Amino acid sequence: MFKIGEALIGDGNELAHIDLLIGSKDGPVGTAFANGLSQLSIGHTPLLSVIRPNLPTKPATLIVPKVTVGSLEDASKIFGPAQTAVARAVADAVAEGIIDRNDAEDLVLVVSVFIHPEATDYRKIYQYNYGATKLAIKRALKEYPNVDKVLDEKDRGTHPIMGFKVSRLWKPPYLQVALDLDNADTMEQIIAQIPDKERILLEAGTPLVKRFGVDIISKIRELRPNAFIIADLKTLDVGRIEVKMAADQTADAIAISGLGTIESIEKAIQEAQKQGIYSILDLMNVDNFIEKIVALKDDLKPDIVLLHRNVDLETLKAERGEDLDDISEWGNIKEIKKLIGNGLAAVAGGITPDKVEEAISKGADIIVVGRYITGSRDVRRATDDFLQYLPQDPDNMRLPLDEDESID
Repeated sequence: MFKIGEALIGDGNELAHIDLLIGSKDGPVGTAFANGLSQLSIGHTPLLSVIRPNLPTKPATLIVPKVTVGSLEDASKIFGPAQTAVARAVADAVAEGIIDRNDAEDLVLVVSVFIHPEATDYRKIYQYNYGATKLAIKRALKEYPNVDKVLDEKDRGTHPIMGFKVSRLWKPPYLQVALDLDNADTMEQIIAQIPDKERILLEAGTPLVKRFGVDIISKIRELRPNAFIIADLKTLDVGRIEVKMAADQTADAIAISGLGTIESIEKAIQEAQKQGIYSILDLMNVDNFIEKIVALKDDLKPDIVLLHRNVDLETLKAERGEDLDDISEWGNIKEIKKLIGNGLAAVAGGITPDKVEEAISKGADIIVVGRYITGSRDVRRATDDFLQYLPQDPDNMRLPLDEDESID
């Protein structure tokens, strides 16, 4: 058995990112330790971690540079402040009881160290790598994070080095603004007035895509880099090609027409899974959509079903004296969601603000609105008419950094 730890501390060129393994000498980490020390690689030469020359730390620790060491200047940062920082962090982990003193001779560590080529402040290099190493050791031995933490944070976290955020639909409800337009200038003007919020999804409507091609998705991305963008292609055939085209233009989701054959729908959903984007099954004008959803393979159900108004359904149910508690203008949303493995449901069809609370209470996760917002003289006000019924942006309720880590 062995443990795995990771930590990032600091900022600027001197920030430290530590990955480490800790385990017994006679286990896989011990083997990795021996191989690393005996099988050298140009630019990534492993070295023993020493507190000072002639004083290696205990447990024995091997440092592996992540960034190619291309000069003596680069080497001095590894062999100086980083080497000492890691060594002292390991020794202090023993002194503080993080690592059991009785295990110091039986364990070894392999520590990957990141040193930016343009880092210049040796004190910061030492400080950040010391803190990151000790934190990574503590996390490894406590098996932090647990699976619950990972699943809770996977769609919320933002990597600081990426430079952009990947939006995921982890905390509904959301407002989807359908940009069913045929004029790019009008589109830009409307987007400029729509609040930049996580609760708002932007849809590249079918008219836009038909007029300007899938490239319009990239244009929307330029205007709103962090937005969740839906490509409403209403894919009927050659779904794999269209899904890939939308994904290549950075779409986060693609709408597939439920009027297509089971085979074409499944191929489109499969490609969406491959591309890592959401699949939306648009059930407009599909009479037997329950049968169609059931017919799809369990591992090829859509992530989202798009339901359109069916006022006649509610009237018919009432005439039959059936229970209407879970019935809405869009059908029994909660039951339909179960058919796709408790995925999400979007509702559309002339929705006005006074319908939002009912739709959400009946199980809707996404409220799709078009002309009420895009046709308004005051787009911001029209959008706020809907936002008032939605919670604040979910991102604002996230724990800062890792405050949930236990304090010993």
